[in-house]
Amino acid sequence: MTLIELMVAMALGSFLLLGAMTAFTQGQAAFRVNESTARLQENARLALAFLEDDVRMAGYFGLTTRPGDIENRASTMQPVPPGLGVRNDCGRNWAIDLDAPVAGTNNGFGWIGCSPSGQAQPDADTLAVRRTSAIPTPPDALRRGTLYVRTARFGSGIIFDGVAPPPEQPAEPPLQSRSFQLLSRGYYVSRRSSLDTPDNPVPSLRMKTLAGSSSGPRLVDQEVVPGVEDLQVQFGVDTDRVGALGRGSVNRYVNPGDPLLDPGDPAFLPEARILAVRIWLRVRAQRPEQGFSDTGEYVYADQDRTAPNDAYRRIVVTRTIQLRNARSSS
Repeated sequence: MTLIELMVAMALGSFLLLGAMTAFTQGQAAFRVNESTARLQENARLALAFLEDDVRMAGYFGLTTRPGDIENRASTMQPVPPGLGVRNDCGRNWAIDLDAPVAGTNNGFGWIGCSPSGQAQPDADTLAVRRTSAIPTPPDALRRGTLYVRTARFGSGIIFDGVAPPPEQPAEPPLQSRSFQLLSRGYYVSRRSSLDTPDNPVPSLRMKTLAGSSSGPRLVDQEVVPGVEDLQVQFGVDTDRVGALGRGSVNRYVNPGDPLLDPGDPAFLPEARILAVRIWLRVRAQRPEQGFSDTGEYVYADQDRTAPNDAYRRIVVTRTIQLRNARSSS
């Protein structure tokens, strides 16, 4: 081979190698983007699925959906029933306020007595869900320090601690009572998670959940899904009067704490019923991505967020959940 032929061959080889390297680099970058997006979508689906299963069952109290028929339930304005005090409760009677199967706070943590040490996102909503387990607990499996709700079809019910169950009332089989474990949960967003590193805190969706212990019922804090950066909630409300033609369907969505739902506000509407919950989640990547900048604005619910201009990818997902056990009449 002559020198000219060798130089031409080297030039062609260099062009081919450069093309192969470019294709490899672009393919690697596309793989990283797809992997990051897929992980975001996976975390979003997991968080929505967890919330949907719980929210849909709000207001389920075993053999009844009428909280007014259950003794020992209490609101924040009432004294704590004897023997039903809950440690680390998020306010007086927060765990046993069955008259509010779903509740929440708007753009702030807002719950008293169970603060997550200042780690709650200051502008995220909270969501409280109160219900019982779907499967009854046999009498010989009742546990000390755990709260249960005993209900019967077409009859009354009662909240009690498993250490001292109330006596069974004789009844015909259709009215036979069952005991169900009380599940009260409060969802919020924390600025920290189990995936934190010294230079990279990762936000997370967390929950306060009612649990039992030998020393009595208490609220414990658990991580649900890491990477959730914001939670926004709106309630679908039926504001039609009982007996009206449109009664039983949502005609307005409002934020938690809306005067329409606040008994202490002059605008309170006693006949209003929450029939659905609409949820938005903003999910953030767990690690920054080199060469990427999030320049998008986020407008959803009552939020209008400017561009973060950082290296984290984000997505916003939403879902509307119908309450299976909501009662549209008084």
